[in-house]
Amino acid sequence: MPYKEEKFALKVLTINTHKGFTPFNRRFILPELRDAVRATSADVVFLQEVMGTHALHPLQVENWPATPHYEFLADTMWNDYAYGRNAVYPEGHHGNAVLSRYPIVAFENRDISVAGTEKRGVLHCEIQLPNGLGILHALCVHLGLRAKHRHAQMKMMCKMIADLPPEAPIVVAGDFNDWQLRGNRFLKRCANLDEVFSRDTGRPARTFPARWPLLRLDRIYVRSATVSHPQKLPSRPWSHLSDHAPLAVEIHL
Repeated sequence: MPYKEEKFALKVLTINTHKGFTPFNRRFILPELRDAVRATSADVVFLQEVMGTHALHPLQVENWPATPHYEFLADTMWNDYAYGRNAVYPEGHHGNAVLSRYPIVAFENRDISVAGTEKRGVLHCEIQLPNGLGILHALCVHLGLRAKHRHAQMKMMCKMIADLPPEAPIVVAGDFNDWQLRGNRFLKRCANLDEVFSRDTGRPARTFPARWPLLRLDRIYVRSATVSHPQKLPSRPWSHLSDHAPLAVEIHL
């Protein structure tokens, strides 16, 4: 798609890590997932269902890392990372994370849970861009399974975005669970967000299940930025590494 001449470009990737296991939890594949994510050369990575800690898996699962999964994935390639704990259970917790080549100067995990349902959050990171370009606001999300819950969660997210500087570039990415395709129109109206695949094709990309994608669950939205080369990454090796196909795009500022 056309875009104005930019001062700066970066590559964004989003993927649901499925807590480091293959679909149906048959095998632990976090080291393979790290290799695949590194191979994309993404500058900012949005992760959902990333494990923070687990008391039992280190005793039972071969190659379980000594560090939290987001730190293991960041390794030496992404200088900064942030984690937002959402689902908490007796053995541990998981949530959303952002990995960044550029400094994360502030972050906050905002609770957007609907009472009586599974905990959900929006991890909001402020990323310092080079060349005097200021702050990129990166919001990593994983919305609920029921339509009315997603609607309530998107309303809360829009209120968050309304508090941000109006000209600041924003990227919102993650697993929206929006198989009914209601999110685009709502987020455009309430927050002026544009979904990067819909600009080209009129609809988000099919991402779930990764091996035979039918549902358009995962999204990348932008505001005050232009994009090029939106891409659903190929089934190999990704369909063996997650039940969601990852999405990538170049952001131009």
